[in-house]
Amino acid sequence: MKLGLFNLMSFKDNPGGIQGVIKDMRKMVALAEEIGFETAWFAEHHFTNYSLSVSPLMMAAHMAGYTRRIKLGTAVIVLPLYHPMRLAQEIALADRLTDGRLVLGIGSGYQAYEFDRYGLDVEERNQALLDGWAIISGALTEGKTQSPGYNGEPLQTDFLLNTLQQPLPPLFVTSTNPHILRAFEPWSPTPFVTAGYRGSPRLRQMVSDARHGWAQAGIDVNRPIAVQQYIHVTDSQVQAHQAAERAMFVARMIAALHEKKTATEGAFISAPPFANEPDADEICHNLMIGDPQSVAQRIILEAKETGATHYNCFFQFGDMPIEHALRSLTRFGNEVIPLLERELGRVRS
Repeated sequence: MKLGLFNLMSFKDNPGGIQGVIKDMRKMVALAEEIGFETAWFAEHHFTNYSLSVSPLMMAAHMAGYTRRIKLGTAVIVLPLYHPMRLAQEIALADRLTDGRLVLGIGSGYQAYEFDRYGLDVEERNQALLDGWAIISGALTEGKTQSPGYNGEPLQTDFLLNTLQQPLPPLFVTSTNPHILRAFEPWSPTPFVTAGYRGSPRLRQMVSDARHGWAQAGIDVNRPIAVQQYIHVTDSQVQAHQAAERAMFVARMIAALHEKKTATEGAFISAPPFANEPDADEICHNLMIGDPQSVAQRIILEAKETGATHYNCFFQFGDMPIEHALRSLTRFGNEVIPLLERELGRVRS
């Protein structure tokens, strides 16, 4: 199992403003590389303070200049929001700008708020994902593709740019749907699963359900799988509850973005507590929040139960003060990883 660092880059109360969020991200990625994380992942979201990372490919290319070894991943490119002919070229260029360190995460997206503003129907996102990927994969692996011109006539295009990693960078897909996985199967995709604030109980059930569905569909149930979890290492119950509140800030924004009409104040999401919201103790129980020993034990159990081959760690959630996030990540490297490696084998790259 290898480790990833997830960068959502939400903006809440960062004392450095937007630039502070960007600087915090650089510090977190630099420390993750030093500790031995395999990949730094960058989200994609638009128009609100939920995330400043509007282009994961741009983030990956940018961070190539601040790092030397760590892989740089897109978590994920929301493919339906792009013209596939352009995206294919940008993927190829990003892999070359990162000297072959790009990890390609692809997804269909889920936020109607974003799709509406691009003039797209979120209900059509899965078909758009498949249609777009058919063009992109052809462009990148065959060097040519066919697409309609402005008058509808088919045009063949030859692509000069291809990826440095052949035939493609490692591919992750945020879907466990057998139909979608089959479409990506020639490129050996790794499904990427997260349960957000619901944490371990929901995550384990999602993986179990996915493997059951794969078995029924005749898909390899033992395939690699990536999971993602919120993590905060602390011995203090006060700090644990503060971390839980940061996690709920993210959860409330997600809940608001799922509404048919999302309330905003300018570009800031109006995200009050939602119905049946868990309290801080429940959040700490569901997420990997606690002392090093308990965090390590819970990750080990989760890794064994899910069969995760990649464990993506979300440390600076909810625009957490950078000193808290860095301290948690440092303790994870010094105190949690040795316990993980004692039980799971080497997790550092």
